[in-house]
Amino acid sequence: MNREIKLIAIDMDGTLLNEEKKISKRNIDTIKAVLNQKIHVVLCTGRPYSHAIEYAKALELTSYMVTANGAVLLNDQGQVISKHLVDSEHIKLMSEMSLQSGSSYWALSTEELFRDNIPEHYQQLEWLKFGFIPKSKHSTEQIKNQLQAHGLFEITNTLPTNIEVNALGINKAFALNKICKELEIDMSQVMTIGNALNDLVMIKEAGLGIAVANAQEIVKEAADFITASNQECGVAVAIEKWILKTI
Repeated sequence: MNREIKLIAIDMDGTLLNEEKKISKRNIDTIKAVLNQKIHVVLCTGRPYSHAIEYAKALELTSYMVTANGAVLLNDQGQVISKHLVDSEHIKLMSEMSLQSGSSYWALSTEELFRDNIPEHYQQLEWLKFGFIPKSKHSTEQIKNQLQAHGLFEITNTLPTNIEVNALGINKAFALNKICKELEIDMSQVMTIGNALNDLVMIKEAGLGIAVANAQEIVKEAADFITASNQECGVAVAIEKWILKTI
């Protein structure tokens, strides 16, 4: 592929991070090498900012950060420049759906993560996303069907065994498009690396979409290239191949 990549967007869990939730030295060194080439590196994660910033600091990143699956976009100063919320009544609806199905759940507000419990003052909170942990594959499909029938939600996952829900149309690609406009670059100049359904749209829309070897099958099918797994420094391998041209 003959294109100039100006921005690399990297998922964290299952992609950049190994199973010990750490960044390998090879990944760190490779990312620093592309930063020296003035290529933007953006972490795109389902995590909230508070659970991602330590990794950005370890990489010495001074760029945008996409958090909560695109619900919150921050600038290089850690300031929120875009925030898209899930309606509080939709959070209540999904908590009831979860209880009816016998699933565990969590709900992320801008202030706190709640597990199997929605506070009485839920209407006063700003909600970023909701997560189901279904008890079976059958239950997973039932919940997905219910959510899709409402037509109100962006439905993804981080693992085949869970369901993540954002406001409709809010995903990592949505946030990346905003970043591209800010930087005056095109999505064709973006390389994305991911592993799960919450990475699927950004992998499809990028000029170069890459899946790690441990990615879900639907993600690998959509990718332009499959790199090594997150345990085998797949991020570094992809960057070395397509950007640094060292392998």
